[in-house]
Amino acid sequence: MPHETVPSAAIPDPSRSRSSSFLLGVLGCGGAALVGVLALVATLAWGSTDFPRVAPEEMADRALQRSQKAYDVMGFDRTIEPGVERIGVSTQNTFDSGFCYDGGLLGLEDKTVDGAYSMSHTWALDHVPASQAIPGLRRLHRFFKDNGWKITSYDEAGQGKDGELFVQRAGGDERMSFTWYSDREYFTGGVSMPCAYDPQWKTTDAGPAGDNQWPPAFGPAQRH
Repeated sequence: MPHETVPSAAIPDPSRSRSSSFLLGVLGCGGAALVGVLALVATLAWGSTDFPRVAPEEMADRALQRSQKAYDVMGFDRTIEPGVERIGVSTQNTFDSGFCYDGGLLGLEDKTVDGAYSMSHTWALDHVPASQAIPGLRRLHRFFKDNGWKITSYDEAGQGKDGELFVQRAGGDERMSFTWYSDREYFTGGVSMPCAYDPQWKTTDAGPAGDNQWPPAFGPAQRH
């Protein structure tokens, strides 16, 4: 299947992201995929700060549910424990929280929005063979198309050929990315949620809200 790409002006400048562990989760995994995931987690709110008030714990749970659904569609049946031992090599299951930004009335400013944050979840599996990744990514692509998500980039995986899928909705505020590396049979997925205000945020708090979230074990145990 040919490469499918839909240009999106909503993709922000990745250099402005303050996310940490989510970015680290893809270091060393290839330049093209890195650019895509950087775009995924760069949550910039230009000229609008009309965010909902949602506790970081609730937003983290929503992100985990998005990842869980994609995990199920892929057909994986392993449990991923929280954390990551070797970036880009071992399994991964981590939350990360980043700042949200306000560009001002004309979009010419660049300032963080007090109390606002964007939650993301990253997961990865090692030892994913082509026989599992190729049909799994096809199902995932079809699932998102059938459920109203916008496909911004899709490269179908093949024997000896990497595969990737990037999707978004809500005007680009909610995004997901998936990449399979054929040479080392490694699969990574991630979701970035829309910006929200932390109802418990105080002016004395440092860093983005929700930066201390820790996920539960991820996989079959999470299914209901």
